[in-house]
Formats: sequence, C-alpha cells, structure tokens
Amino acid sequence: MTTLASVVLAAEEGAQHNPLLPEPFEIFWSFVALAIIFGAFFKWVLPSLLGNLDKRAELIEGGITKAEKAQAEAAAALEEYTAQLTDARAEAARIREDARAEASQILAETREKATKEAERIAAGAQKALEAERQQTIVALRSEVGALATELASRIVGESLADDARQQRVIDTFLDDLENTVTNSKAEA
Repeated sequence: MTTLASVVLAAEEGAQHNPLLPEPFEIFWSFVALAIIFGAFFKWVLPSLLGNLDKRAELIEGGITKAEKAQAEAAAALEEYTAQLTDARAEAARIREDARAEASQILAETREKATKEAERIAAGAQKALEAERQQTIVALRSEVGALATELASRIVGESLADDARQQRVIDTFLDDLENTVTNSKAEA
C-alpha cells in the first residue's frame, strides 16, 4: 500500500498546484520582459511611427491645400469662361440684329430702286407708246388722206391734186370720222 499511499500523496501535492496559474517568479520575469519590450517600443518604434504618421498627415494636408487651390483656380477659370461665353453670345446676338437691320435697309433700298426703275421703265414705255401712237396716227392720216383724196376724186370727178385743197378734204373727212366714232362710243 505504500505505493498506493505514495500515489495518493503525490496526487494531493499535485492537487495543490494549478497548472493554469503560473508560478509567481514566472509572473515577475514576464512583467520585467514586457516592461523592457514596452520601453524599447516607446523609445524607438513609437517616435518613428508617429513621425511617419505626421509626415503623411502633412502630405495629405498639402494635397488637400493643392486640391483646394486647383479647385479655386478651376472655378475662376469656369467663371471667366462663362463670362466670355455670355459676352460672345451677346456679341453674336448684336451682330445678328445688326445684320437683320442692314438686310432690312438693303431690302428697302432695293425695293425703292426697283420701284423707281419700274416707274422709269413704265414712263419710257408710255412715251414709246405715245410716240408710236402719234406715228400711227400720222401714218393713218396720210394713208386715209390719200384714200379719201382718191375716193373724193372719183366721186367728184375732178382732180384734187392741189395740196391745200387735198389737205382740207382730208381734215374734213377725218373730223367727220372722229365725230362718228365719238358719237358711237357715247351711244354705247
């Protein structure tokens, strides 16, 4: 039984020691090692890390500043472009309006010239018609006079070769003819 007693005694001693809890000297040396690691981290690693973060923050802020400046320049350029575009549109509208006014003026002048030219042509045509009418009347008078003289000579049986006599007979005949034509138009 001694073996059994030694096993039970060993189990009782083992029961006092919990394998999940470390020994106090292990906890002490673990804290010392952890303090050394934290000390080294705070002395060398953390300042370097914070320096890199500060540099990165400065770069980001500089980029933001540049972006804001570029955005402000773009907005100014857009505003200037918009103003130029507005001015160009106003200028184009003014040019169109001037062109319309000039076209209206040219059209009015052309119409006036065409009217004057048409009146001149009509007056010329009227003069030409009047001249032709006069020529026709003169030609008809001489022809009718010759025919009337010949007819009167045959009727009267005497020669009407005398110019004064011939002219009197022609004028009398034409006056009678005109009176007859005028009376027929008045009756109609």
